[in-house]
Amino acid sequence: MKYYQQQLNPFSLNYLKDLWGEIQVCPYFAINNLNRDFVNTKGFSVVFRREGLLLVEQRFPFLKPYLKVALQPDCNAFYLNPLLLTEGSRVEPHIDRSLRSYCKTIDPPALVSVLYVRIPEGMEGGELVLRTPKQQVGLIKPQTNTMIYFQGDLTHAIKAVKTPGFRLSLVCEQYNLSDVELREIPEFKLESRARQS
Repeated sequence: MKYYQQQLNPFSLNYLKDLWGEIQVCPYFAINNLNRDFVNTKGFSVVFRREGLLLVEQRFPFLKPYLKVALQPDCNAFYLNPLLLTEGSRVEPHIDRSLRSYCKTIDPPALVSVLYVRIPEGMEGGELVLRTPKQQVGLIKPQTNTMIYFQGDLTHAIKAVKTPGFRLSLVCEQYNLSDVELREIPEFKLESRARQS
């Protein structure tokens, strides 16, 4: 993969509608627990190792079809979060290393996948910007039912959303960790401002 790739229409529209509904009513869905780069956003996070996948599917059965498509076979640790942006929301430039709170020496993920679950009709702003240290390598206008995979070492940001409506994506940082690093990562852990467990 050179920087990023797209997969069009990986799911049925009925499944995306179900995902939207399930995430909205999830008791953990609250003001984002992510850092200050995530301005005016909502979500929650699920940390898990490959062997914790069954626990994730038991707790969140609506994610099972998504996980089957999104998770890459050579990755063994994951940081998954629904990310909701509305008018005025944005994400500042950053490189993902969300598992660093468990393992301080961790490198960026092998890749990051993003599924666009719901995008407002005629949305202005909200584009995903991908950069290397030297140049911009992607400016992606989100489309419902598109999956993006991009290199985990890219700096990325989301431009401010300028129109009303809800921009919901499922973001999954996918890591290929050494045995030593993997021991630091929980088999399954939920992170939410609504409730910690």
